[in-house]
Amino acid sequence: MSAQEISFKHAVLPPIIRKSDKEFLESIQRYILTETDRVGCKEEGPADEYYIIYRHVFDKVIEYVTAYKSILTAIKKEYDAFIEKIKKDRNTALSLHGKLKALTAEPMAWVYHRRRITQLEAKMRIIKNNSSTIQMQIEKTKRLRAEYDPKEVKYCTFSKDPSKPIPGMTVQDSVNLDALSKHLKHLEDKYAEIKQMMSVKYISAQRKADLDEETVILLKWRDEAESVNKELQFRFNELVTLGEYEKAAMFAANSPRRILRNTDVMDTFKAIGKIRGRPLPLLLFFEALFSTSQAFKRPVDAVLTTEGIKCALSERRVDLVINWVTQERLTLSEEAGDAIYDYGEQDTFNKAKCLALAQLIYGECNLHKKVLLCLCKLGQIDGAMEYIQQFKELTSDDLLQLITLCPQMELIQCLTKEWNGNPPSLPLGFAILHLFSLDMKNIGVKLLQEINKDAVAHLMTSNPFFSLEEWQEIAKICVQNGFEQLSNDILSRLRSQAGVSEIPEEDDTVNLMEHVFW
Repeated sequence: MSAQEISFKHAVLPPIIRKSDKEFLESIQRYILTETDRVGCKEEGPADEYYIIYRHVFDKVIEYVTAYKSILTAIKKEYDAFIEKIKKDRNTALSLHGKLKALTAEPMAWVYHRRRITQLEAKMRIIKNNSSTIQMQIEKTKRLRAEYDPKEVKYCTFSKDPSKPIPGMTVQDSVNLDALSKHLKHLEDKYAEIKQMMSVKYISAQRKADLDEETVILLKWRDEAESVNKELQFRFNELVTLGEYEKAAMFAANSPRRILRNTDVMDTFKAIGKIRGRPLPLLLFFEALFSTSQAFKRPVDAVLTTEGIKCALSERRVDLVINWVTQERLTLSEEAGDAIYDYGEQDTFNKAKCLALAQLIYGECNLHKKVLLCLCKLGQIDGAMEYIQQFKELTSDDLLQLITLCPQMELIQCLTKEWNGNPPSLPLGFAILHLFSLDMKNIGVKLLQEINKDAVAHLMTSNPFFSLEEWQEIAKICVQNGFEQLSNDILSRLRSQAGVSEIPEEDDTVNLMEHVFW
């Protein structure tokens, strides 16, 4: 048998790809090209962006290839765990590097403390010497006073001529007890005022010398701080100029005394904008900022927190926002909660996560109405009712605003009925009147359909806010929405009321004021 025959015998035809598999592979290729082009990735990186894109691709493949779903899921889980371990080790190394820089600055602080100790010791010696001198003068004064005759001193105190008039008083007032008491009170107030002014406007020479010395020291510290600040700013600008944005972000986040952790540095990164094929520099700054906040034992302020959350959400990094909020590395505020809530309204895939995060932030800020709205949007009506029972300060206007923003039938029914033995949080008539006033009549009709016939009759007789014409309009709306039986019940109840009769629309000859003249 020739070699050509052997080769022909063992030849294998290429596999025939099904049309659905081919379409799936083409959609995957288009997704990869679209996402890499959107984030500006080049062929060589960056690793984080490629990892996110291909992680989504791997999820799509797992969902499509059902036969190998379990083994592919296990493989993906191991890879994800390994990659997260690498990221965590890298962040730990960066944090430790920042701590090491902070520790290197401690010897200089120790020198300043020793110098301050020496100055305070010298000042204590001066105070002791002055105290000894003053004590000697006090003892000398006491001895001189002891030598005087008490009688002579007493005589000297009354040596002033009492016949002269008191300054500021007439002769008649000087012999009037009430006038003398009033004048004495005036002099005492004047004395207290002058004493207070002296204590505020004047200081002792020793105190002035101490303040001058402290001013000199503070000015020296200020000059040293400005020098350090200029050096840090120069190094930061150098890294930005060289395009080392990740190093610049870590350098700013780990700056001593949080000098570069401010909005000016944030604006610098924001002005850079997006760079094709590289991570967003502003997002790198916020990642470094939040990852090192625990090392400074102080969370990031509210302004930077809100800007960081908005930046992460603009890059669709909901995972970063979840990590930042749950790790308590930031200062929560209403603006931060609103940013997450608004993003959840646009991203339907992450809407539940965003609502849960917004609810957490609103709860920390004691924004009860917004917490209720998030609970209702999440479908947690029981939780919302328990929250309402817990916070009694919620008014009827607050609840009406809630059903306006979230007009769910289950929520309105729970609000207008008893809950765990407690009376209804919102009267049924108020709810229906509010729905009709906001042109939400369909929901109001459905609410009437859900209650029984007796409850509708009681509402018609006890609610003073609906007129006869309004109930007739409600009956028409019921017919338009397919609730003929409810319409008949309302009209029957209207006819049964004393003095009420139905006026045909086509009869224009009826005189509505006829009964007044007969």
